[in-house]
Amino acid sequence: MPFSRVIGQDTPVNVLRRALRSGKTAHAYLFEGIGGCGKGTTALAFVEAAFCGRDDGCGTCPSCRKMATLQHPDLHPVEPDGAFIKIDQVRELQRELVLRPIEAPLKACIIRDADRLNPAAGNALLKTLEEPPGNALMILLTTNLDGVLPTIRSRCQLLRFAPLPEELIEERLVAAGRDRAAARLAASLAGGSLGKALGDEEADTVDRQALLERLRTLSLSDTASLFAAAEEMAANREQALKQLDVLASLLRDILLIQGGSDAVVNRDIMPFLESEAARLSREKNLERISNTMEARQALMRNANPRLTLDVLLMRLAG
Repeated sequence: MPFSRVIGQDTPVNVLRRALRSGKTAHAYLFEGIGGCGKGTTALAFVEAAFCGRDDGCGTCPSCRKMATLQHPDLHPVEPDGAFIKIDQVRELQRELVLRPIEAPLKACIIRDADRLNPAAGNALLKTLEEPPGNALMILLTTNLDGVLPTIRSRCQLLRFAPLPEELIEERLVAAGRDRAAARLAASLAGGSLGKALGDEEADTVDRQALLERLRTLSLSDTASLFAAAEEMAANREQALKQLDVLASLLRDILLIQGGSDAVVNRDIMPFLESEAARLSREKNLERISNTMEARQALMRNANPRLTLDVLLMRLAG
């Protein structure tokens, strides 16, 4: 998996390739960014290049071929076992890292969701970071930097991965065979995550017209209907997140119409968008976008879905 497989992340990739060329790689890295933006792909490309002894994997040597199938004996991936990464997993990793590499010039581990190390596992890993084995490369991945222990963060070189541009995601989806209109919609809902866009073949599973109609009819004088709508949305967290993504896309299109732009994504329901653009003030629409994104972030932080959506719908109705 060479670095050419990584898209839209030139800055962290260039940092890593310079380190490989100079022979001055850090013993531990922390890759931070949203899910699906290329952190895992970059980590694998970095390990492949380090094992290959170049600033990029050649793709043809035995080491690179084993990395392509994730079967290299000196690569040690760690993922949460259930809700957390547990201390037994870290202890097993520690036993592996102190051993001599089997084939490569060093051993490497990739720890996904480093923010989900439980306290015991985090403290155990900290000891390894404080006294790292001389022939080990450690890469931690996280979508929630605040959830990573500060002591662990301070002992890793931090590389930030930016959300991918919508245009780049759209072109990748089209290249993968997605219809242009569907690709544009999926890219607008992906929040900068190619992984999310590729994994959501049915980006338009939310009834957008019904969502707009619900938004139009929300009223603080009919709290029974408002709370019933919130309860329905809160029943499935993933579906609620998808609905909020769609709602943000619709509100953004309404804002574009209000500003005279023709860069609207949801063109197939243009009459409904134009109706809302005429009904709402630009300031009110901006407020609704802010409220929607705040609710989405709360759900991503595992806030109570029912309470979050109750508050959101009351704000949208206000």
